[in-house]
Amino acid sequence: MAQPARRAEQHGSGGEAAALWSETLNYLRANNPAESRARFDALHPLEIRNGVLLVRTQSGVERDHLHAEYRGVFADALRIVSGHLLNIRFVAPGEDDAQSAPHAGDAAAGSAADQNGSDRAVVIGGGMGQRTAERRARGALRLAINPDNTFRNFVMGPGNRLAHAAASAVAEEPGRRYNPLFIHGGVGLGKTHLLQAIYLSIADQNPDWVVEYVSCEEFTSEFMEAVQAGRMSEFRHEFRDIDMLVIDDVHFLAKRDRTQEEFFHTFNVLYQSNKQIVLSSDAPPEDIPDLEERLVSRFKWGLVTGVEQPDYETRIAIVQTKARLRGVDLGQGVAEHIAAAIDSNIRELEGAIVNLQVRAKVDERPIDLDLARATIEPPAETKPHVAATMQRVIDLIVDYYAVKLSDLQSKKKTRSIARPRQVLMYLARRHTRHSLEEIGGYLGGRDHTTIMHGANKITSLRATDRALSAELDHLESQLGVDEAPD
Repeated sequence: MAQPARRAEQHGSGGEAAALWSETLNYLRANNPAESRARFDALHPLEIRNGVLLVRTQSGVERDHLHAEYRGVFADALRIVSGHLLNIRFVAPGEDDAQSAPHAGDAAAGSAADQNGSDRAVVIGGGMGQRTAERRARGALRLAINPDNTFRNFVMGPGNRLAHAAASAVAEEPGRRYNPLFIHGGVGLGKTHLLQAIYLSIADQNPDWVVEYVSCEEFTSEFMEAVQAGRMSEFRHEFRDIDMLVIDDVHFLAKRDRTQEEFFHTFNVLYQSNKQIVLSSDAPPEDIPDLEERLVSRFKWGLVTGVEQPDYETRIAIVQTKARLRGVDLGQGVAEHIAAAIDSNIRELEGAIVNLQVRAKVDERPIDLDLARATIEPPAETKPHVAATMQRVIDLIVDYYAVKLSDLQSKKKTRSIARPRQVLMYLARRHTRHSLEEIGGYLGGRDHTTIMHGANKITSLRATDRALSAELDHLESQLGVDEAPD
């Protein structure tokens, strides 16, 4: 420990920086494996200058991501290894090491790491003058883009193949194909990965473009702030005078009439200028509650496509990819065990890898199948299950909620109709042998992704809403299905 500390005190050469950086990476892998990534090996230490270790990244996106998400982690490891109060600064290719904007000040970079507010990003190229510099200063400290979320690292399967193909086409020919592109699906199924893959591809191929990547919640917050401060002209300039708009979780527009009005006009300006618009949501446009029909119509002008839960083979590939990105060596059969035990979403699959990393560190053993079995429980065995008929489910819902079948089949979105409809989707999916497409046919010809969304929503609510859980228990008992199939 003392030797690198003396080097840090006495010299600022590249060789000394490299030695200290190598020890920092080794410390991070050994003591904080959950935060380690394989791509950290490609980072290049430059020198130690005025108590700051300068490290070159592979791109501006990676620089900002490291400052926002990992600067504190690296700084802590660096100080422990060196024994000195050293700091760290990441610089992008072609950037002046001494002026690594927007993180030239250590305090500013530290605040970015502490904020952990990452719902806004701006791709900035050259040739945009003062406006470019202002955008970079506003956006970079809250950067949300993960450099791992490339098309190369996206695992395709039957449930996301169309969405992947559409996103790739948009990245290759923005504004010309599938405009707008609307991707919907449940939590943790890869929507954000695809949006960020488009972002990263545009940043690489069109570095001069200005791309606004923002969550719908952030768009709404900025709009309300602009209204209150009388800065609507500035707000509209920021979101309309761009090359591409990417908005995550657009379903947050629900019930926000003023924001919907503003977004409607922003959409029109961009669309008429052939600027690419990419949106994501947890539901297809027509199933977002209290969304104006004119917005629903515009969201359907391009391509609406969904992402579904990955099947077993796809989950295995996802686990292997996530492990590779983390630099984790999984023993034989481990990926298969995780894929069999977890069938919900990608985030839980990655969480399982992190759990194994921590357990392996504590137990000081490799990640093998025995460790996986001890750490991640397989799905519980279930009793033989007798499927209910679709007509029985429909009759039960109509009688219990006192609604008409014609209302359930309609496009009405009032809560008194929407909730029974979603409960019907949930019960039909779990307790009948009908496919998603067939269930949709009983409900007015709804798309299979709509059925999946409705069923998944009730699944999530059942875990937190005691009243709904008791209601579902009663309905299932009426169906004679106390145990639900996997």
